[in-house]
Amino acid sequence: MVIRKSWINTFLNEITHFRKFLLPIIFIPFVFYNCAATIPSNKIYIRANQVGYLPDDMKTAVVFSENPIYAKKFSVKDFNGGKVVLIDELQKSDFNYGDFKYGYIADFSKIVRPGKYLISVDGSDSFPFKIGKNIYNNVVDSLMQFFREQRCGPTDPILHGVCHLYDVSRLIGDNSHPGGVDVTGGWHDAGDYIKFLSTTAFTTYMLIFSYDFDKAKYGFDYNHNGVPDVLEEAKIGIDWLLRCNYNNPKSGESISKYKLVTQVQDLRDHEVGWRMPEDDSLRYDRVGFVGIGKNTIGIYAAVMALASRIWAEKFYNYDLAKKCLDAAENFYAIRNDVPDIDTSGTGMYRDVTYKGKLALGAIELYLTTKNQKYLDEAMAYADSAKSDYWWSYGNINSLADYRLAKIFPRYSQYILNNLIFFNTKKDSSLFNEAMAYSWGSTNSFLGAALQAILYKDATGNNRYDSLAIDQRDYVLGRNPWGISFIYNIGSSFPRHLHSQVAYFHGGYLPGALAAGPAPASSLKQFKMKDMKSRYNQFNTSEVEYFDDWSNYITNEPTIIGNATAVFVYGYYSDDL
Repeated sequence: MVIRKSWINTFLNEITHFRKFLLPIIFIPFVFYNCAATIPSNKIYIRANQVGYLPDDMKTAVVFSENPIYAKKFSVKDFNGGKVVLIDELQKSDFNYGDFKYGYIADFSKIVRPGKYLISVDGSDSFPFKIGKNIYNNVVDSLMQFFREQRCGPTDPILHGVCHLYDVSRLIGDNSHPGGVDVTGGWHDAGDYIKFLSTTAFTTYMLIFSYDFDKAKYGFDYNHNGVPDVLEEAKIGIDWLLRCNYNNPKSGESISKYKLVTQVQDLRDHEVGWRMPEDDSLRYDRVGFVGIGKNTIGIYAAVMALASRIWAEKFYNYDLAKKCLDAAENFYAIRNDVPDIDTSGTGMYRDVTYKGKLALGAIELYLTTKNQKYLDEAMAYADSAKSDYWWSYGNINSLADYRLAKIFPRYSQYILNNLIFFNTKKDSSLFNEAMAYSWGSTNSFLGAALQAILYKDATGNNRYDSLAIDQRDYVLGRNPWGISFIYNIGSSFPRHLHSQVAYFHGGYLPGALAAGPAPASSLKQFKMKDMKSRYNQFNTSEVEYFDDWSNYITNEPTIIGNATAVFVYGYYSDDL
């Protein structure tokens, strides 16, 4: 249609003449329309623990979005019937995450009735979760399965065959055994097939310590063979650690006899391509590195002294108990004649301090022998080590502090120092992470929970329950990516773990705990920046997680991570 210019001029003149009357009619509807058009669509993300909560727990979820949530309410629904059981206000957080500028907390601690639920906010739903007393029992059972998958040698592994029966063919650091020595058994450390004394000793200690901490709670026997699963698995570690003491020196023998195999296999393991362990092309050429240091003596003595005590008390196996105690005492006795830090191996898992580990070795020797000198030395080492403000295979001061605090309450202060530090960090972010992101974040976060549990047991003070629960929940889905970092636990979990055994089983690796999100700078340094993942939209310039076969920083499971997780989730399980 053609509109004549003269008609337009006439219309404009009329508008000008009657503008006072026409403005309300013309522009008010326009303003209303414009306001409606500027309200953007808003994708809302709800992050909760996908396993669930104990009835008396603090129960919270994180809700976040790019735009404000105008409804400002959330509801909790019965998953099966859809009935709304709670409607409450969202609490605006002082913090946001990445490009998501709006963060909220949904607190539904009022719900205590066992059942299966989900959270809804403005049409968006969370993954379902449960409330109940025994919801963590299955998590612990699954975590324990991972150790059987990691077993090496003739130890009845699952998901792969018997492997590496010739460990080791030769020693590096000792020429007195040209034909090698027998260090078969133990566990593969992670997704590769290397074995380490430091991580095996830590793992073995944590499994036995868990049982000693609470024999009812950690005495579970899921395979019904009459032996607590944590002790049955710990025996795999004990046997291997005893083999690492290949000279088996007696008290008073030359210091040159005191040697430990600290690592089995070198970095060629990473260079020959992925394969099942029984098909390892290097199985006849696996070297053993030999070394010693105050740090290795500390953790070695701790494991052996604790094992001696438990195997004598629980199984009346006095022969094994004596063998373990002799090893603990003999190595501890030479601690002043060896370097501070063992530097053997290829540089992985290298400690930076030793005092916390020697404190742990000394206090376990005291608890087993009741020899006062060990207690005095444990106190001196712990007071020198002080608080370490972290948790990893090399930062375990709180274990010695806990043992000492049961005798002298003042040692709980060192754990408290850590918890104050963790709690301050927790209260400075939307997702309440207790520590900075690192390589192995899930292990570190759960380590903060572990220390809160130890402090509560030592002092009766439950002030840091919320710290522990936040870390527990973070690993199971209350995180930016909305993923449970334990395989096959929860609704969303890693499908492409950096594990050769998992790869050849289509991703299947029950109970494996992924290392978790890491600093973006670390991934860039190791040239992992361009990986693709369905979780990419929740990565930021500072922290990233990738569910990718090749990502050994964020997606590799380790025995130390699972050992920490067994303690934490075992604590929240129901007594069996």
